[in-house]
Amino acid sequence: MNIPQTMEAVAITEPGGPEVLALEERAVPQPGEGELLVKVAAAGINRPDVLQRLGRYPVPKGASDIPGLEISGHVVAAGEGAERFGVGDAVVALLPGGGYAEYATVAETNALPLPQGLSLIEGAALPETTFTVWHNVFERGSLRPGETLLVHGGTSGIGTTAIQLAKAFNAHVLVTAGSDERCEAARRIGADRAINYHSEDFVEVVREFTGGEGADVILDMVGGSYTQRNLQAAAVDGRVVQIAFLKGQRAEVDLALIMQKRLILTGSTLRPQSVEAKAELARMLEETVWPAIAAGRYTPVIHAVVPFADVVEAHQMIDAEHVGKIVLKVDPRA
Repeated sequence: MNIPQTMEAVAITEPGGPEVLALEERAVPQPGEGELLVKVAAAGINRPDVLQRLGRYPVPKGASDIPGLEISGHVVAAGEGAERFGVGDAVVALLPGGGYAEYATVAETNALPLPQGLSLIEGAALPETTFTVWHNVFERGSLRPGETLLVHGGTSGIGTTAIQLAKAFNAHVLVTAGSDERCEAARRIGADRAINYHSEDFVEVVREFTGGEGADVILDMVGGSYTQRNLQAAAVDGRVVQIAFLKGQRAEVDLALIMQKRLILTGSTLRPQSVEAKAELARMLEETVWPAIAAGRYTPVIHAVVPFADVVEAHQMIDAEHVGKIVLKVDPRA
């Protein structure tokens, strides 16, 4: 396959708003040992990309400064030791950076085959959310069939994924959202109960829904004042999992409540984790989530597909209200 020496990629010209993103010419990266070179069809846009654009999320050591943590596309070359995928294979992949580009390299173990029945556009919306939800809800949160999951931010990319996967594995799901319209969208996706946090108290609703028991697992991206309220909403032996803190990283909590309910308060970040840790997550996803996708129990919710040249508009969308994922269409043929 003829691979060019240069490509178009998105650069962050300086910290700031969406307008600081610009296309520029870069050298096509070369796959190292155990890596694939992928011709990118599409790239998912995520909150960490926004934080990186704002100058609030340092690029991990050794990662590309080009934003973009998830892609879909076709393998065009492989480094020494990368033997699972062949040239032409359609893959989706989790990256530490470099996704907003025509070509990207990825550790082969952090790539997965494009799931049966999905387009490359849909595939680009999978890695960041499925890796995050599986690790935090099902591994750290240990969600089991019949339990109740509360998701804050239920119409985000993470939220829409958490709803569907929890339902696919036979859990009950409540979510919070910021308007009646977004609550209705969450219900259409599969939530058993959607809570408009402007007009309802999620602690009271959770208690009512569970007959006073509380939520077994809470997935929180809000932080701040929500932290203590999460402890109040949690069931005995409940697990509260923090994956972001849009309303503040510091909170005052009642330690007695944690002790009385035997609560676990945990959390994680995905991007800084090792290639090996992400490889284990990829293996688990292929074993558990990929069959659910093939069976039609989970399909990524996509708010908009935006042409590569309109990356500024795409980031304006993610800064505004949206339901599900925003995908950057890098290859016009995708």
